[in-house]
Amino acid sequence: MIRTRFAPSPTGFLHIGGARTALFSWAFARRHGGQFILRIEDTDLERSTQASVDAILDSMRWLGIDWDEGPAFQMQRLPRYRAVADQLIAGGHAYPCWASREELDTMRETQRAKGEKPRYDGRWRPERAMADGRVAPSDRAPVIRFRTPDHGTVGWNDLVKGPIEFPNAELDDLVILRADGVPTYNFGVVVDDLDMQMTHVIRGDDHVNNTPRQIHIFNALGAALPLFGHVPMILGADGERLSKRHGAVSVTQYRDEGYLPEALNNYLARLGWSHGDEEVFSMAQFIEWFDLQHVSRSPARFDTEKLDWLNQHYIQRADDTRLAHLVAPLLLAMQIDSAAGPKLSAVVALLKDRATTIQHLAQAATLFYVEPSMDQQQRVTHLNQTVRPALLALRTELAALAHWDRATLSAAIKKVLAETKLKMPQLAMPLRVLLTGREQTPAIDAVLELLGRDVVLSRLDRALAEVISS
Repeated sequence: MIRTRFAPSPTGFLHIGGARTALFSWAFARRHGGQFILRIEDTDLERSTQASVDAILDSMRWLGIDWDEGPAFQMQRLPRYRAVADQLIAGGHAYPCWASREELDTMRETQRAKGEKPRYDGRWRPERAMADGRVAPSDRAPVIRFRTPDHGTVGWNDLVKGPIEFPNAELDDLVILRADGVPTYNFGVVVDDLDMQMTHVIRGDDHVNNTPRQIHIFNALGAALPLFGHVPMILGADGERLSKRHGAVSVTQYRDEGYLPEALNNYLARLGWSHGDEEVFSMAQFIEWFDLQHVSRSPARFDTEKLDWLNQHYIQRADDTRLAHLVAPLLLAMQIDSAAGPKLSAVVALLKDRATTIQHLAQAATLFYVEPSMDQQQRVTHLNQTVRPALLALRTELAALAHWDRATLSAAIKKVLAETKLKMPQLAMPLRVLLTGREQTPAIDAVLELLGRDVVLSRLDRALAEVISS
C-alpha cells in the first residue's frame, strides 16, 4: 500500500509552500487508495511551540486535508532514535564525536583560509582518533556522527526531477544524534520514514541536498528506500522566493482575508501541476487526475490576481447560508448587527457576484445595515434641481405600493422616469447615493427590495429634508 506523509516543523504557521506539499502528498495517497500520515517534527526545541502545532492542524482541517495516522511527534520517540544510533555504531556506520564548538569553528576557519570547503574532517573516526592519540574527554557528552562513504556517488531517480547524483566526497560525516539525545533532521526523518513504512516521500526541492545523506542512512540500516519526489519552490511574481513582502504567505492569513478553502486548494493544486488546460476543478477531480509526471520541474510563480479570480468563482457558486455564516462575524467585528436588517443570506445572494473575498462581501453588505451619509460634494453632484422632483415623485409612488417586490419597484421607477423624461442613470445614481451613500450598488430595484419599505421611505425622507433645508 502506498503511504505518504507531511512532516511540518511547528516553528510558525503553515505556509503556502508547505500547504501545497501537503496537498500533493495527500492527493497522491488518496488517488492510489493509500494512506496519508501527519508527523510533527518538533526537535527544534527553541522554536517549536504548541501554538504552531495548533495553527498547522487548524490550517489543514480548514483546507480539508485529512490524515489517516498521527499526528506523531518526534520528541515522543527519543528512545527509538537512540536505539537506531546504537545500531549504526555497532555496525561501524556511526561513531561518537567529542569535538567542541570552538574546535569545529577553528577547523572551519583554517579550511576557509586554505580555500577549502568548510566541513567536518573526520577527526573522531575511531581509526583516526586512535592514530592521533585522541582521548575522549570526560567533561562533555559526545554527539553521534554518521560515517559517510568516502568514495563513489549516491543518487536516485527523482519522481519529479529525474535522475540526480551526488559525489560522496562532497558529503562529510553529519551529526545524527545531538549530545542531549535529540536527533538531527536528516536522522529523525529516516528513522520515522522507516518505522512509518513510507513508500513515497513528496516534499519541496529545498530538500534535494538532504536526500543523499538520508539515502546513506537507509542503506546503512539495510532498509528499502522510499521513492522521492521533490516539487519546485514557489516564487513571487518578481521571481524571488515567496516571502511576506509578496503579501500573505500563511494559510491562516488567506483564511482571515476571506478566501474560501476550495479556492486556495484549487489554486495551489494548479501551482506547478497541470491537467491539460483545466483551471477550475473540485478536489475529487484533483485526486482523480493527480500524478507526479505532470508536476513541473521549474519554480511556480504565485499570482494573486489568479487566486482572486478563482475565489470569486467559488464565492459566486457558494451556498448563501454558508456565506452568511462567514460574513456575520466580520460585520459583528465592525459593530454591525446583521439581525437588525434584511436577512443576511438574501444580502449575500445579491452581492456575491461582485465579491472577490469574504472581506469584500462583508464590506459590501454594510450598505444594508449602516445609515448612509452624504457629503456636500455628493449633494451638489447628485441631488440637483433636475432630479429632486423625480425623487419626490418616486417617494410618493413607493409609499403607495401595495406590494414591495422587485418587479413592482422596477415598474414604479419606470413610471417616474416616463413622467419626468429622465434616463435611468439620472435617477438611479442619485437614488443609490441617497439610500446607501454609494455610487455603485447592485440593481437599484433589488437594493430597494432588500432594504424594505420602512427603511427606504425613512432614508428618502431624511435625505430629502436635508437637501431641501440646505
